[in-house]
Amino acid sequence: MNEHEKGQVAATAAHIYEQFFVPALFAEWPAQVLGAAGVRPGEAVLDVACGTGILARTAVHVVGSQGSVVGLDINEGMLAVARQQAPAITWEIGPAEDLPFAANSFDRVVSQFGLMFFTDPVKAIAEMGRVVRPGGAIAVAVWGPLADTPGYAVVTEVLNELFGPEVAQSIEAPYCLGDTNRLASLFADAGMGEISLRTVTGTARFASVEDWIYTDIKGWTLADVIDEAGYDRLRQYAPQKLSRFVQADGSVAFAAPAHIVTVTAVA
Repeated sequence: MNEHEKGQVAATAAHIYEQFFVPALFAEWPAQVLGAAGVRPGEAVLDVACGTGILARTAVHVVGSQGSVVGLDINEGMLAVARQQAPAITWEIGPAEDLPFAANSFDRVVSQFGLMFFTDPVKAIAEMGRVVRPGGAIAVAVWGPLADTPGYAVVTEVLNELFGPEVAQSIEAPYCLGDTNRLASLFADAGMGEISLRTVTGTARFASVEDWIYTDIKGWTLADVIDEAGYDRLRQYAPQKLSRFVQADGSVAFAAPAHIVTVTAVA
């Protein structure tokens, strides 16, 4: 896997990711994922591929003082920002394919927009199943197809036109599990039993096209790929291409569907 397929941002990009990407793309999803997992007060929750921690931070408010939340990620830069945002949460570094926890450690295991980047997604799903307690649940969210996410379909075209297909792949990579048949097969291969899979359409929102471009480049894997000259070219070229998504107040909005897979652990 290349760096785009791994989705590993640089440490400097992690702060921009938290400041811009989280409110634009991720903040509306924790309620959906935690609800799908059935998280309740007093439970122990693991957030796999926690990034800067928006899902784990939301889970804390659900489980309350009698519960516990652990966030795990392989990216130390992301975890550094997560610790700054919520120092009281337990943040662990490690791969999703080899979770550093004993079997049956958690009531609920959740993961929001990380499965697409795992080196071995089948093994990662099996690991989630190993650490969840009987009667508990796993809930995993991935982005739907790129074709159904019109804003990023156009961004991909723009990056390809300006910089070529390898750079455009940075935007294509998060949508690699948009095919529900492929997604379901990963859970079957991991030995999961019956799954629930539903598609929910969210909305991506940016304050402006300028903010959108800044976030996509400076807060993602392209931060160290596109230099300042390239960034200036993009700022000049992209606004016209992206104008169809601009609202009356100058903000940006477009559909951003996601698939949520839920598995109940056998009691």
